Amino acid sequence: MTRFLRRMLLVCTVLMVVHMGALRASEVKLIRAARMLDVVTGKYLSPAAIVVRDGRIVALGEKNTPKDAEVVDLGDVTLLPGLMDMHVHLTSELEGPFALFRVVRWMPADFALRGARNARRTLMAGFTTVRDLGAYAFTNVSLARAVERGDIPGPWIIPCGHAIGITGGHCDTTGFAPGILERGPKTGVADGPDAALRAVRYQIKHGARVIKICATAGVLSFESSVGAQQLSDEEMRVIVEEAHRHGIPVAAHAHGTKGILAAIRAGVDSIEHGSMLNDEAIALMKEKGTFLVPTTYLADHMNLAILPAPIREKAETILPKARESVRRAIRAGVKIAYGTDAGVYPHGDNAKEFAVLVKRGMRPLAAIRAATLNAAELARVGDRGRIAPGMRADIIAVPGDPLKDISVMEHVVFVMRGGEIFKRP
Repeated sequence: MTRFLRRMLLVCTVLMVVHMGALRASEVKLIRAARMLDVVTGKYLSPAAIVVRDGRIVALGEKNTPKDAEVVDLGDVTLLPGLMDMHVHLTSELEGPFALFRVVRWMPADFALRGARNARRTLMAGFTTVRDLGAYAFTNVSLARAVERGDIPGPWIIPCGHAIGITGGHCDTTGFAPGILERGPKTGVADGPDAALRAVRYQIKHGARVIKICATAGVLSFESSVGAQQLSDEEMRVIVEEAHRHGIPVAAHAHGTKGILAAIRAGVDSIEHGSMLNDEAIALMKEKGTFLVPTTYLADHMNLAILPAPIREKAETILPKARESVRRAIRAGVKIAYGTDAGVYPHGDNAKEFAVLVKRGMRPLAAIRAATLNAAELARVGDRGRIAPGMRADIIAVPGDPLKDISVMEHVVFVMRGGEIFKRP
C-alpha cells in the first residue's frame, strides 16, 4: 500500500470516528416534563427529567447530560412508562356482520396490511408493548418482526401465532360447510395430547413468544355454548408443560367456570376474560399466582347490533356475568394484568379500559400498574413497565393527573418507543 493510500485510509478512519461520535451524541435525548409518575411507589417526581441514550433510559435528572443532547421539553404533562396491552388482535376488526367471514375470504397479506394500520393506531394511543393472542397464517409474527426491523410504526409485539383449541371449538374456523378451511395442529387445531404437543412446538418454531389456548367455548364463534370446557385437562397440561419448558407463558381464553378451573390447575399464566369466576377459582388463582386479563371495556361497549343472532344471544348471556366476575376478582386481590381484546372494538381505543377497571372497583394507581408492572411480569419482559435507568426508553405523556382523573389516559400526547419519538404534542 502506498504512503498516499495509507494517509487517505487514516483520514477516512478519523472522519468516520468523528462522525460516529457525533451520531452517538445526537442520539442522546433529555426529556423534561412537569412530573413523572413512579409506578412502583405511586408518587410523583416533580419536575421530571429523563436522559435517554441508544434506546435505553440512562439517568433520571439532568446531571451529567451531554451539552449537545436533544432537549424535548413537554411542559405541563405527566410522564409514565409505555403502556402494555396483554390481549389484542391487530389483524382483526369487528366492523360488521361479515367480519367473521374474512378468514375464508382474505389472504395473509390482507390481514398483515390491516394489522400494520392497527399497530400504528395502538402505538399512537400510548401502548408500546402488546401481546397478540391469535392471528391467521402467522401474520402477528410477521408484524412483530416488521416493528423490530423498523419497517412499520407499532408497539413491540409478543405474538402467539395461532391460538390452540379443539376441532369445532372457539379456536377453529366454525360455521362453514365441510371442507372449508379445515385445520390441524400447524394452524392451532389439535385433538389429543400428541396433537396438542405438535401444535405448541409448531407455533414456537415459527416465532410464537406466548401460547394462547381456548380452554372453553367463546362468544365470537358458532358453537352453541359460550362457557363449556373444550380442551381436556390432559391436553391443557401437555400444552403448558411444553410451553414452559421453552420458557414461554400460556394464556387461556376461558369463560366457563369448569374450564377456568382446569386451566388454572394445568398451570396457565393467565386467564383471559374469566367471565364466570367462582370462589374456588378466585382462591386457586391467588394460590397459584395466576393473572386475570379481564378485557372488561368490551363488556360495556361491544357492538351487539352487528352480530349474527346466535352470537348476539351468547354475548347477552355472558357479558353481565363477566362484569360481576371482574368486580369479585378485584375485591379479592387477584393479580390483574391489563388487556382489552382490541379488534372486538376499534384499535386505538385501548386506553378506555382504564376507566372501566376503575368503575369495577380498582384504584387508578392499580389500573396503571396493571398496564405497566403487572403486564411486564406476566409477559416476562423485565426491561420495561417502569421508568428507571437501564430500562427500555418506552415513555408516554398525558395531560393532567391520572391518579385524580383516570380518563386522561385516553389522551396521550407523547409516545417514545425504544428511544424513538413517534408522537409529540
